Amino acid sequence: MASRKGESSEMEEIESEKDDSGVGIWRTLDASANRSAEAVRVLEDILRFCLDDAFLSQEAKAIRHELAIIFSREDLQARIRLRDVLRDVGVSTTVAKTPPRTEIKHVVAANAARASQSIRSLEECSRLVVPAVTTAFEQLRYRIYTLEKAAMTTIISENRLADISLCVLLDVDRPKTEFKTLVGQLLAAGVNMIQLRDKKANTSLLCERTKTITQQARQYAESTTGKRCIVLVNDRADVAVAANADGVHLGETDLPVNLARKVCGHEFIIGRTAHSIAEAKQAVLDGADYLGVGPCYPSNTKQFKEFATDTFLRDVSEEIRLPVFAIGGITSDNLDRLVRLGVKRVAIASSITDAADPGEESRLICSLLSATQGNQSQETASVSEQQIVQFGSPQTANSRSK
Repeated sequence: MASRKGESSEMEEIESEKDDSGVGIWRTLDASANRSAEAVRVLEDILRFCLDDAFLSQEAKAIRHELAIIFSREDLQARIRLRDVLRDVGVSTTVAKTPPRTEIKHVVAANAARASQSIRSLEECSRLVVPAVTTAFEQLRYRIYTLEKAAMTTIISENRLADISLCVLLDVDRPKTEFKTLVGQLLAAGVNMIQLRDKKANTSLLCERTKTITQQARQYAESTTGKRCIVLVNDRADVAVAANADGVHLGETDLPVNLARKVCGHEFIIGRTAHSIAEAKQAVLDGADYLGVGPCYPSNTKQFKEFATDTFLRDVSEEIRLPVFAIGGITSDNLDRLVRLGVKRVAIASSITDAADPGEESRLICSLLSATQGNQSQETASVSEQQIVQFGSPQTANSRSK
């Protein structure tokens, strides 16, 4: 009899442990669900209100909504019923030191980590009670990783290219003396980004010209104590790396961005051509540092069958915060249309390099971009002031409510 009582007591303890463990799993799911939703909401708000990035904020919103749909499943409602905040031993837990949060990128990193970690917890614990949703959690976790990379790249690229509105596209087939003179004129005019391109040039010449312009840019920056001009190579990631350029621009038939990143490293600037809004969005998610969109007009240096529509250029300007350069046949005479569509940066070849005074033409392009954008900023500020007057300040609103 004593033996049977002992066995019965042991079985009850085991069942009790199973019940407690089951409750713990549901409480873990509940806490992780709340943490993930909160973290993704913060990411969405930062991307929307701080970065003004319509595309990435929409991606964050889509992830948040997909989480909400999963959390609303009937077979996941036990988590709410078993919630026990008052007896949660972790509520009062504190840590001595946390990562710094003094910049937007710190907030993005912290909440991306919080989201991915909590979704991983959801993924693991759901296997025990609702395995049907485990795969969905896994896929959402990978999307958070991609969103974080795109957001951080956008922040870094915006800062890195903040004062650059013009990229001059330079062929390498000129005699060396003429080439160096042209580069000197561009640097003196304040051009802060130059891309070397020449599909006909042999590798040796392209490397030599890249080294030449890189050295010139460094020497000019040292002599003026200014920022060094960024030097890019078109298409050829191998040449860009070998000749110590700052980056590479890749077309649709070139090395994919993710593979180029493996070759070039995390600090290398990688640009990507986009001919549609879908290609532009994919390039953002792939980790491109800037986009080249077009062609905008017929060009003396290249033949095009189709041209970028107003809708495409406007959509890219409005939806994507990553730096975007319009390209293709752009001159000081046709720039106004692009600026009205939201274009803030341009990449120009022959209208500058073949001008009587390339330096002066570069200054003109930059001044036109700056003046037009300045007018747009004033118009935006005026609208904001009108809204404040219309809706009232917080103090006014409070006084009215009283």
